Amino acid sequence: MAKRPDLRQALKPRNDSSAAQPAPPQDNGPPATPKDPHFRPSREGKANVTGYFHPAVKKQLRILAADRDTTIQDLLAEALNDLFAKHGKPEIASAQTQHPEGTSASLKGREG
Repeated sequence: MAKRPDLRQALKPRNDSSAAQPAPPQDNGPPATPKDPHFRPSREGKANVTGYFHPAVKKQLRILAADRDTTIQDLLAEALNDLFAKHGKPEIASAQTQHPEGTSASLKGREG
């Protein structure tokens, strides 16, 4: 049976110059650019605001958005502006989502 290598030898630090040097920290550069496949022009200059709620909250928002022929983002902007107004702050939340070909937020062909 062949003798197994001693792991202690493998773990000892090497003093030779051929040892791999740690990679320098990478500069991720500026945020997403048009060359980036994940770039979304409609999100440029905007920040994500999130929260965790019961799944029923999401379902109710989706139903409300469908009933009002709008998007969840537009509903959240409206709700945030109501909150800001309630506390005497400027109403600065503006979703106003753009829909392709000037269509509404609803899905075409799902009218029933």
